[in-house]
Amino acid sequence: MIKVLLFAHLKDLIGKDEIEVNADELTVEQLRQKLSDEYGLHGLEGVMAAVNEEFADPDTMVSNGDTVAFIPPVSGG
Repeated sequence: MIKVLLFAHLKDLIGKDEIEVNADELTVEQLRQKLSDEYGLHGLEGVMAAVNEEFADPDTMVSNGDTVAFIPPVSGG
């Protein structure tokens, strides 16, 4: 299982801040597509991804047991 942490509007879209994805190994981009297909989470291309608390590129591999966080841009004032 891959643990996925969601923040801000992503959390609001599905009503959870954490989901588990049954997968052994895929890229961050493949995980984004899977979440888009299965949960209707569109717009993940514009958010930062972190794997095990380190920022990750779309081609970073994610394995069983990893934690992936999708972090939308933050604005303040």
